[in-house]
Amino acid sequence: MSGEAPESRGGQQSTDPPASVEVPTASIHVFISYASQDIATADAVVGALEPHGLKCWIAPRDVVPGEPYARAIVHAIDATKLMVLILSENAAASQHVLREVERASSKRHPVVAFRIDRTQMPPELEYFLNTSQWLDASTLGVDRALPKLVDAVQRAIAPASVASPEYTGIAPKPVARLSEQSSGSKHAWVALGVVVALGLAYFAVDKLWLGRRSTMETSTTAATTTVNEKSIAVLPFVDMSEKHDQEYFADGMAEEIIDLLAQVPDLRVPARTSSFYFKGRSTPVPDIARQLGVANVLEGSIRRSGNRIRVTAQLARADNGYHLWSQTYDRDAGDVFKVQDDIANAVVQAMQITLMGGPLTRRRGGTQNLQAYQLYLRGLSSMWQVTDASLASAREYFNQALSLDPDFGLAWAELSRDTLFMVSNGGLPTREGYERARGEAQRALQISADIPEAHGMLANIYRNFDWDWTASGAEVRQALEVDPTNPTALMRGGQLSYTLGHWDEAERQLRLALVRDPLATIAIWSLGTAQYGAGRYAEAEATYRKLLEVAPGFLGARGYLGKTLLAEGKAKAALAMVQQENSGDVRQKYLPIVLRAVGRTADADAALQALVAKSAATDAYYVAMNYAYRGDHDLTFQWLERAYEQRDQGFREIVGEPLFRNVAQDARFRAFLRKMNLPE
Repeated sequence: MSGEAPESRGGQQSTDPPASVEVPTASIHVFISYASQDIATADAVVGALEPHGLKCWIAPRDVVPGEPYARAIVHAIDATKLMVLILSENAAASQHVLREVERASSKRHPVVAFRIDRTQMPPELEYFLNTSQWLDASTLGVDRALPKLVDAVQRAIAPASVASPEYTGIAPKPVARLSEQSSGSKHAWVALGVVVALGLAYFAVDKLWLGRRSTMETSTTAATTTVNEKSIAVLPFVDMSEKHDQEYFADGMAEEIIDLLAQVPDLRVPARTSSFYFKGRSTPVPDIARQLGVANVLEGSIRRSGNRIRVTAQLARADNGYHLWSQTYDRDAGDVFKVQDDIANAVVQAMQITLMGGPLTRRRGGTQNLQAYQLYLRGLSSMWQVTDASLASAREYFNQALSLDPDFGLAWAELSRDTLFMVSNGGLPTREGYERARGEAQRALQISADIPEAHGMLANIYRNFDWDWTASGAEVRQALEVDPTNPTALMRGGQLSYTLGHWDEAERQLRLALVRDPLATIAIWSLGTAQYGAGRYAEAEATYRKLLEVAPGFLGARGYLGKTLLAEGKAKAALAMVQQENSGDVRQKYLPIVLRAVGRTADADAALQALVAKSAATDAYYVAMNYAYRGDHDLTFQWLERAYEQRDQGFREIVGEPLFRNVAQDARFRAFLRKMNLPE
């Protein structure tokens, strides 16, 4: 895969989201319960426990794609031996923490509480913790208290680790409470912070990837009780114009409202990719809400006649259809921005959300020129069709918009994305295209430094073309400073992390991206790629299969699934999967390998010669990969050097690639990785 290719190909063909799967619970020692704001402490606790052989279960890292969060949590709590609760002011006010502790108590699992601030234990939590351990890190400090936490957990688990895995009906023996003598408190408290960097998004993601379920499954209360009331999906607005020629305008209306609402700290709003997944489908609204994990849905329509527009919007509860608010706006077309703002503010008021810091404000980098805005919307509509003709058309629309408003920063950012799509589709030479895209993204940031999309484009360019990992990371950080929940920025961060072999961090970032945008195909693909590079082949296989359920036409998915099956030792299945790949280019890259794996040597040799003839000037990395799989060291390094000169984007996945395993111990391979500033 190259450039923006996965993004350009995701979601064009798709089916219903995947069915849920059971979460693997083998060898879970410690379940981490937390409030979402305590992310740093959570990372520290997991980092302290796991090196001691204490396998932790922590969301979102350990939620299998396809498994609703509530179900995954219930299964994990049931299978664990002990819960660590990070107690803080945030946790004390969290209903999901209370439910998790109550569940652990009902299973008679010991709970170790790790207090990180001076909050008092609320009665509803204390009720379930009368046989628990307590450790107070609020005065000692988290870093100094972590060794004591490790010791407490080891002592609490020790009896359970040698007992029968079946429940015996005997309550676990409580361990003596721990306290810091210097604190002067009667009881030392425990508190443990966990990783979800998206605030209240945790409550809703129990529905992520929710697929078709049986009547019995849908009636399970555990999977339905944690949907956040302050969550909303904005569905594509319907074009009701007489000529039905305002679809781009209707989509733009919904997208702008999504962007406005996404700024509200207490409101979870699935991103455009996921909300627009259902466009043109007959999926009932309650099913959409369940699949996106939201309690409320905003629908609307737009009718345009000349310079007049009529916009109708209605906000409804997803579970019972109760209308919370509805309004019709008859305005001059020049008032479209005001209409968008009015709708967004009305939604917030109807949901009784208190805004922090004043009224909703529009993102920087936009325009007040209606004609430029309309051209921009036409450009977006064309670009996401991702054909050679549509990309050229999008470029024309963006350029026309910029001729009317040269300071339209978002148009510059999307023009950069369109350019990268053209490189991926072969419409522009690599070097020319990347330099053009770089200039367009930089122009956007000159206008406004607060455009996450532009930072994301630069992060992509630095990673794919420049191989400047430091600069790419800096762009990701800047994007996240503007919008910590931006799914594109989180995805770019995850991709950079797996390029550098930081597998756990890659998975954490990609899962956070999927919290905000659960049906984003490129994020799903990237998660599978991270799992594959980490050697977690069974997990990667499951993720790629989920991707194909969401988007059967995703180019490259079957090729990547094929090489994953090969890594699992399933050579015949790998060959069958690669042969089904609908991208001829991807199929040709892996076919020589899987043919050789099943013993069809002559066919493999012929396929490799065809690859060499076609890819010598463009895809030398994959030729090198084929020779590495064959164990031909000299030809491997000849083709790697050629790929280096070509600025081949395949290098972003070389770390952890098992198809290079046969040459990995060659000093030349380690030297090559050093030359690229990649970990050996």
